[in-house]
Amino acid sequence: MKIKLILSIFLASGFLLLTSCKSEYEKIRASGDIEEIYKKAFELFDAKEYAQAQGLFELIINNYRGKEEAEKIYFHYSYTHYHLNRFVLSSYYFKNFSTTFPNSTFREEADYMTAYSNFRLSPSYRLDQTYSAKAIEQFQIFVNTYPTSERVSKCNDLIDEMRRKLEQKAFAEGELYYNLKQYQAATQSFENLLKDFPETPDAERVRFLVLKGNFLLAQNSVFQKQEERYKSTKDYYEKFINKFPKSEYRGEADSIFNTTTKKLKQLENDRYQIKSARS
Repeated sequence: MKIKLILSIFLASGFLLLTSCKSEYEKIRASGDIEEIYKKAFELFDAKEYAQAQGLFELIINNYRGKEEAEKIYFHYSYTHYHLNRFVLSSYYFKNFSTTFPNSTFREEADYMTAYSNFRLSPSYRLDQTYSAKAIEQFQIFVNTYPTSERVSKCNDLIDEMRRKLEQKAFAEGELYYNLKQYQAATQSFENLLKDFPETPDAERVRFLVLKGNFLLAQNSVFQKQEERYKSTKDYYEKFINKFPKSEYRGEADSIFNTTTKKLKQLENDRYQIKSARS
């Protein structure tokens, strides 16, 4: 009984304290005292009560339009969205801040946070990479605008991280086409990958899959298209061997080349026989 009584008193005290805090916040909200709301908003922000701080900032932001305090309010208001994990809105408001206050001492940070908010939205490489592309673009703009900033190194690291995601997604798409036996689409995807990411660490496997995909395409083609496609396979073999002469795929690549050479000779003989028969 004694423990239950103590627990009841503790819960009641907590409820009264919570009610008191809430009443104080609501009282300030309803007061119409702009200066008091301004002061309380920053107190709540410093206390990491971002939702409540945001509510107060929204009440007074228009009252300070054109005044010195507006810059500070808008900047911290943008951060409330970031801290509440509303990254689409935080990117929007930080960008709008830079446009509204182009000479602000906060502008560099706002420009960085515009990009960083989109970075926080960047998902696994298997998902849509729209926000990764946006973040890369915005980080690059930041680096070009503030080349001496201490944040440049971090920006470059994040750009590399997201470009790797784009590479992985491009590779996964090409590999999916390959596994579905859509070899022409796979080749196009892989060649786009090599064009967009020439330094990709997956280059060896990508070039091998292009070679093998073209070989399998030739094998499964109608007679009229086989010669052209086997010739393409030989071209891809030469490119692959020139790039990776000691590749782990060398044995299979050589086997593809030997089979391709035999097929081309056979096709040449077949054409000769068909031509002779017609004559």
